[in-house]
Amino acid sequence: MNANTHVMVIGGGYAGVMAANRLTARDDVTVTLINPRTAFVHRIRLHQLAAGTGDAVVEYREVLAEGVRLVVDTVDRIDATGRSVTLASGGTVGYDYLVYAVGSAGAAPEVPGAAEFAHAVTTLEEVRRLRPVLDAAPASAVVTVVGAGPTGIETAAELAEQGRRVTLVCGGVLGPYLHARGRRSVAKRLAALRVTVLEGPDAQVTAVTRDAVRLRDGRELPSTVTVWTAGFGVPDLAARSGLSTDAVGRLLTDETLTSVDDERIVAAGDSAAPSDMPPRMSCQAAMPLGARAADTVLSRIAGERPAPFNQVFGAQCISLGRDAGIFQFANRRDVAVWFSIDGGPGAKLKELVCKGVVKQLADEAHKPGGYRLHLMSRGDTRRQLLQAKHAEPPATADQAA
Repeated sequence: MNANTHVMVIGGGYAGVMAANRLTARDDVTVTLINPRTAFVHRIRLHQLAAGTGDAVVEYREVLAEGVRLVVDTVDRIDATGRSVTLASGGTVGYDYLVYAVGSAGAAPEVPGAAEFAHAVTTLEEVRRLRPVLDAAPASAVVTVVGAGPTGIETAAELAEQGRRVTLVCGGVLGPYLHARGRRSVAKRLAALRVTVLEGPDAQVTAVTRDAVRLRDGRELPSTVTVWTAGFGVPDLAARSGLSTDAVGRLLTDETLTSVDDERIVAAGDSAAPSDMPPRMSCQAAMPLGARAADTVLSRIAGERPAPFNQVFGAQCISLGRDAGIFQFANRRDVAVWFSIDGGPGAKLKELVCKGVVKQLADEAHKPGGYRLHLMSRGDTRRQLLQAKHAEPPATADQAA
């Protein structure tokens, strides 16, 4: 191996920045981060940016180690055999190891009219396009938020707290991850903000027009601005590059986050599918995965056997405007339990999490190797889940149909 090892990180989100910072722990490793933006996007604050209650952009100098070379560009293709990537701007860049951390975005809506008339809030560019639309709409105009996961709930609450008339169309249950007790707390807060919440199978959107949303039961809701938060997808870079992916398009890896096709490629964050059983998409998963991916590369450089990842989930926090929130605790299987902290204390905890994420990235930039959360043991939970998955009988033709 060369005296100096070049590690390329594709994607400058939570996972990519954590991995890049951690990789600088070795003086004989050169790290290049390729990202399409010049600044870090704090995605868990994008709903605030949409509502005008906060910013979601952090300069890379605040969170990225000085030793990391930042290339503002997009990777068009990965050549695993040649150990190089092709850039959208032209030319190729070689690597010794590659960390695949391209993240996720909103899934392309298949509902007629949604792509044309609805606005997403999963990327900085989408939110920046939404802001002037909201600013131009009168305060009395109805804003319809489609999707009742964390992004939908947070967006609806943030806009309603600013005096907007908001309808939240769940297409199912409000906050599917939440425990029933936590769900009641969220519903109470949304009611206090005068958000109209539509739940159940009949509250599925079947069409979106310029000024309305049509539901499965035939109802047509007036909607001056429609915000689409239902579903997530990942970039198709891995698939386009001939690498193995799961059904969604995440890079398939083993438990060390190493690609099943090439031990020189390691994945992290929302775009990783370890053992085809990926953790929930979130910054809570992305940062530990980024640290684990870096550790896998560093272990291989040192000639050591990489350790498997052992993701720990403890809770999910959701802001409900600036004055309230909920911190929903979960068990080791990432299933919500009855205990949660809501109201004002919940809002303070969510704010601590938002600030803490940036601080953890900055701390790792200044002291690579200091982050330790990915080393917390989850016990045998993941091993048991994997055993159960492998024990499942293959689907018959009738079951698959």
